Amino acid sequence: MLRLGVPNKGELADSAHVMLAEAGYRQRKNSKELIVVDPDNACELFFLRPRDIAVYVGEGMLDAGIIGRDMLVDSGARAEEIMGLGFGRSALYFAAPPGGCRATEDLMGLRVATAYAGVVEKHLADIGVDARIIKLDGSVETAIRLDVADAVADVVESAARLREVGLEVFGDPVMRSEAVLIKRLGAPVENGLRQLFGRLNGVLVARDFVTMEYDIARERVEDAIAITSGMEAPTVSELRRDGWVAVRVMVPREGHQQIMDRLWEVGARAILVTGIYACRL
Repeated sequence: MLRLGVPNKGELADSAHVMLAEAGYRQRKNSKELIVVDPDNACELFFLRPRDIAVYVGEGMLDAGIIGRDMLVDSGARAEEIMGLGFGRSALYFAAPPGGCRATEDLMGLRVATAYAGVVEKHLADIGVDARIIKLDGSVETAIRLDVADAVADVVESAARLREVGLEVFGDPVMRSEAVLIKRLGAPVENGLRQLFGRLNGVLVARDFVTMEYDIARERVEDAIAITSGMEAPTVSELRRDGWVAVRVMVPREGHQQIMDRLWEVGARAILVTGIYACRL
């Protein structure tokens, strides 16, 4: 039975629960449930603190887990990323008060507050900057006001979040993060994990694509297919209307209105777009 670690609370947890539900896995009825057994999918879901998931996976107590890439790297656990899940995107930035640091090298000899000490220490060591790391849990923006640090390194969805609290971002992001599916380093991908991978990948495709159907005169089919080539190849079916065919194809969700405009221009009619709930390619 597959043992899967899932974040217990927060935005990462909410998105993970939605994605697993779309993939057909049983979810807990309330936040007090810490273990859910899903016999239909031969899976046990363990709801844990996000930072603990990498440790449990790395030690082999869990087969897989969902966690932010930043937390995985910072943990130092013997676990590896299998796939990105497309939500929880963020980046780790350095920031300081206005008029302070202008480049990462300016951190030499300064105090840097962060909740991601492992990542920041390695990054600064790699570029030869000797700074004192002040490890904090949770929000670090107030560390400068309280004279605990001279600068901060924080994971935020956008650099604008740090500017809102009066800090200036400098240097390139230390790393970019998103929610990822992980397994123990070097462990084989067993059947349960292979099934989970396939289902989650199907959810990602379903979120990024739509099904488009349209009718078009046979002599204009090649023009239309040049616009909508599909994942593999479009399905073309005969219509009872002489000289016309029906085309069914997957197209990217983003920009599908522009695709409809172009199809109309080459003579397509009865153009329909429907969402995809799940798929397997």
